[in-house]
Amino acid sequence: MTTLYGLIDCNAFYCSCQKAFDARLKRLPVVVLSNNDGCAIARSSEAKHLGIKMGDPWHLIKDQKKLGGVKWFSSNYPLYADMSRRVYQVLTEYTPKVEPYSIDEMFLDLNGLPGSLSQRCETIRSRVEQITKIPTCIGWGPSKTIAKLANYIAKDRPELEGLCDLTDDRVRERYYRNLPISEIWGVGRRLVPRLNGVGIRTIDQFVKADPAQIRQIMTMTGVRLQAELRGVSCLELSEMADVRKGLACTRSFGRPITCYSEMKEALAGFAVRVTEKLRAEKLDAGHVSVFLQTNIHRRSEGWYANQASITCVPTQDALTMIGTVTRLLRTIWKDGYRYSKAGVQLNDLAPCGRQSSLFQKPQKQTSALMDAMDTLNRRYGRETVRPAATGVARSWRPRQDMLSPRYTTELAEITEVISF
Repeated sequence: MTTLYGLIDCNAFYCSCQKAFDARLKRLPVVVLSNNDGCAIARSSEAKHLGIKMGDPWHLIKDQKKLGGVKWFSSNYPLYADMSRRVYQVLTEYTPKVEPYSIDEMFLDLNGLPGSLSQRCETIRSRVEQITKIPTCIGWGPSKTIAKLANYIAKDRPELEGLCDLTDDRVRERYYRNLPISEIWGVGRRLVPRLNGVGIRTIDQFVKADPAQIRQIMTMTGVRLQAELRGVSCLELSEMADVRKGLACTRSFGRPITCYSEMKEALAGFAVRVTEKLRAEKLDAGHVSVFLQTNIHRRSEGWYANQASITCVPTQDALTMIGTVTRLLRTIWKDGYRYSKAGVQLNDLAPCGRQSSLFQKPQKQTSALMDAMDTLNRRYGRETVRPAATGVARSWRPRQDMLSPRYTTELAEITEVISF
């Protein structure tokens, strides 16, 4: 039986989330900045037309005359995550399976659906925009790799009006002849020169190449990609997300940290955040790493970077993690430096409550205190309740001078409607 997969991709997702709640932004150039208001990580089509590139540092381009009308925003990740969830909910009403690929991309199971596939995809696209106000593009075909390519074509060619069907062999061949191999999902920049070196420059040449040659360059991953592009599905849709291999919370500070007590507060906050994620996914962590570093671009002020790690009894408890992180910090802290970035990383993740050794009793899944803290923070907003070790003033926190309201995740910032 022929398989059919789709891929829906939200257009300029972070920017679209900002526009969804402010009609004044509809036709204006919008740019979302990275942590600490550093550089551009999302640009609306209007901003792209002004020449703003991904990664452009905000402090270098903000005063350019041609960019006077650009609306800049600090990254608002709680809002973006919630909007992604809303898009997912709409999709589940129209397809039997949905597999999130990233925050703004999701694979769709289109097998065995009644009626016209084009009409269904158009309905999905319209419905997502109607409910979430997020514009999208959808591409589909007999494999996930083809669906990914179809989505790229739908986004790249305005005449297709956001939809691209690559189920027909002849249609695929026409596109394959004109598209470079760099557009193949899974072919990175390092592989392109190697493939070019053996005369493979287009997708058509990649598909027609000897599988043994592709295997020599790309191992079996390349052979599977080649089969997928020929219409043979090798990558099934996953109904369950893979268990995480690791979790991290890292930040660049709003100002350099020179005081041990402030760094201790910062890392305690990171520990609280990562354990919050652990509990949400019902995981324990058995290995903890801490790192800190000075500004790599200001080595004249003194360069120092170090990290420490330890294997521990698997836990998801925030207070236990704060203690572990603090002990690791003591081993790597050095006075006299201006630290610009630090982080906490957790590895050896596994379902909570496991017994890690023969003589260790299984840990309780979540203490009553952690349950109470999570419940209050979900109800009243993140960090409503937090350990005192995370500090009070926290003037070192990343800059977010242009942060928009958290319209859907913070009750005090919800959109107000006035009727007359």
